[in-house]
Amino acid sequence: MAIDHDRLFKELITTFFEEFLLLFFPHVHEHIDFQHVSFLSEELFTDVTAGEKYRVDLLVQTKLKGEDSLIIVHIENQSYVQPSFPERMFIYFSRLFEKYRKRMLPIAVFSYDSLRHEPSSFTLQFPFFDVLQFRFLTVELRKQNWRDYIRHDNPIAAALLSKMGYTESERVELKKQFLRMIVRMELDEAKQRLLIGFFETYVKLSEEEEHQLRNEVNEMETKEKEKVLELLISYEQKGIQKGIQKGKKEGLEEGFKQGMKHLVRNMSKKGMTPKEIAALVDLTEEEVHHLLES
Repeated sequence: MAIDHDRLFKELITTFFEEFLLLFFPHVHEHIDFQHVSFLSEELFTDVTAGEKYRVDLLVQTKLKGEDSLIIVHIENQSYVQPSFPERMFIYFSRLFEKYRKRMLPIAVFSYDSLRHEPSSFTLQFPFFDVLQFRFLTVELRKQNWRDYIRHDNPIAAALLSKMGYTESERVELKKQFLRMIVRMELDEAKQRLLIGFFETYVKLSEEEEHQLRNEVNEMETKEKEKVLELLISYEQKGIQKGIQKGKKEGLEEGFKQGMKHLVRNMSKKGMTPKEIAALVDLTEEEVHHLLES
């Protein structure tokens, strides 16, 4: 199934709009009155020339501190390379301004994996006269060094580690630091679930990497060790219970047994003891040993 990048980013930034501005645009954040934030309905535009339809990702209506008039913040996630993107941002701006007639702040988040220079303006000019210079704020995630963000107790920073610049050899450390950020922030379960779901959509560790992660967490000497382990076990348990319920609903007894055997073995490969596995899957330790040996 294809990933709906725009929906994921919209949900993330809608939930953590203030944190997003604080992290990437602190000079904007200091002027925004977050007591008057509301999210506007989606806007759908048709490009008559190209015959394509585009949906604006996120529109936020708010105020500046000390002012009564409203402003519009338009945030657009761009998940693929598009040379004409600055022109599209201008078209969005012009049509949105025509509708709302308010000051607008356009922001583009480039979330694809390529490393390239993205322009932050669209111009119309002649040799003898500049007609237009339209500018917008940008964040190029892949150019960000993820290690620069792990000390931020900011949920946006945690989630977007998954789209920043890291190497394949850093994937285990990346997830470990992500989990440490999650436990430090002490978020409610719904927000934790959103951040973990976003992160794991883009960073899926192999079984070997998951095993390495658990070993490294067990060797941590910080006060966060137990909380990180609890978080790992909690979300593994949720995944296990979901799988168990699915197996039961299908009513395939033999298939369920085979699935349980596969699940128990995978958990063992990740470094979990038979006692830990038994507690999570509602089996006795003897039954777990039997599945591991069969």
